[in-house]
Amino acid sequence: MNEIIIYGSCYGTTKQYAEELAKRTGYELVSYEDVDDVNTYKTIIYLGGLYAGGVMGMKKTLKKLTDISDKKIIIATVGLADPTDKENRENIRNKMKSQLSKDIFENATILHLRGGIDYSKLNFKHKTMMGMVYKKAVNLPEEKKNAEVRAMIETYDKQAYFVDFDSLNIIINSI
Repeated sequence: MNEIIIYGSCYGTTKQYAEELAKRTGYELVSYEDVDDVNTYKTIIYLGGLYAGGVMGMKKTLKKLTDISDKKIIIATVGLADPTDKENRENIRNKMKSQLSKDIFENATILHLRGGIDYSKLNFKHKTMMGMVYKKAVNLPEEKKNAEVRAMIETYDKQAYFVDFDSLNIIINSI
């Protein structure tokens, strides 16, 4: 098998997407923490949860690639912000630039899925961080609150679940 789905998930929505994608494609499925040599695969699909502006495990995993000339790389982020919003997508892509080599960033297919959040399951660090982000966000002037900020304010300290397995079709169509 020359195809793999690698995922980085902290609270589970990215893992849910990865498991469903593996069922639909028959590809091997591995957490980024357990992947051995990514160079042995021709097709690499990386699904990563968005945490504090980064894609979980992506940098650590994809920096191991030595030659991507014969590889198909698809990266799908999973986050709370609505990926249909152009500004959200641009913000995510700009943050990804610092985590990837120029070669991978320019040659990978980059896609975005919507995940969810359950504040009751957040660890202390993430709960504290989200509390600080929330306090900053609510104090922003209205004209500075973009769709991502408004979504975070709206869902703060609640449970929000936006997982949609039909959105995996964008990945399947990119294979």
